[in-house]
Amino acid sequence: MTEANQNPKPRPTDESPEPLSIDETAALAASVVENVERVIVGHHDVTEHIVTTILARGHLLLDDVPGVGKTMLARSLARSIDCEFSRVQFTPDLLPTDVTGVNVFDERTREFEFRPGPVFGNVVLADEINRAPPKTQSALLEAMEEAQVTVDGETRELDQPFVVIATQNDVEADRTYDLPIAEVDRFTKRLTLGYPSPDEESEVLRRVTGRHPIEDLDPVATGEAVRRAREAVARVTAEDPVREYVTRLANYTRDEADLGVSPRGSIALLRAAQARAALDGRDYVVPDDVQVEAEPVLAHRVRTGAETGGRTGAELIREAVETVPVK
Repeated sequence: MTEANQNPKPRPTDESPEPLSIDETAALAASVVENVERVIVGHHDVTEHIVTTILARGHLLLDDVPGVGKTMLARSLARSIDCEFSRVQFTPDLLPTDVTGVNVFDERTREFEFRPGPVFGNVVLADEINRAPPKTQSALLEAMEEAQVTVDGETRELDQPFVVIATQNDVEADRTYDLPIAEVDRFTKRLTLGYPSPDEESEVLRRVTGRHPIEDLDPVATGEAVRRAREAVARVTAEDPVREYVTRLANYTRDEADLGVSPRGSIALLRAAQARAALDGRDYVVPDDVQVEAEPVLAHRVRTGAETGGRTGAELIREAVETVPVK
């Protein structure tokens, strides 16, 4: 860890950095995507979704079967940005303080010293997050929502950029714990990778013969550049018709599902649409940006049951995009 993170102190919120231009932001995003694809074969759309998540000041949940590259994708992204990376391997015996940090009594100074946990990083990989019990999973709630951690009554701000990339699989349901709904709602997007095509798998095998390509992966963006790109995305214009369209999509899910999209989900969708616009080199959001981002941002927030006709969350969001008018 960096010296600043060895004993982080409470600090005031940093002033907003000078934003990059939209062209610079689009170029930064493209360079990160290209760099990740030096390691990850295929999944171009998923990689773009990950980059827009970071630019939208969000967090990411990668949910798929074991062995399809979830952790490698997260590591490739972290290596592409020159900032502090930390990893937490979630296990059944992991404690909340193993994530957030703990105050330890120093016999030499006769004082308590705070030893920060891995959450005090810029890119935090929460690997196999559903293997830890809900109490430990919940240690990330405050950090993900407010970018701060409170231990023994003292609140410490997290350095920016701060993004949690969590992986999980539901293959071993009897050995895992469902994520609390409140935590699922804090993830901007839930993405899946799926199995590669035969050609893609052959290319994977070619690349890993000898040295793994991630060993030679160098950063293409600094943490400060990402902060400035985020500021540029935050200034992307979203006019009233776009905001009203997002609201109508959210209300459709509330009418049709057992549990619909929360206002937090609406905010996440609008921010993701701003990032998508910037990725395409625009400083304004169009309805197409909202539609591209709708399913990965909203589907995991929806709870469906028998009353919804057996539709999944993803099916309901696709139905909403097809049904709700753009005015």
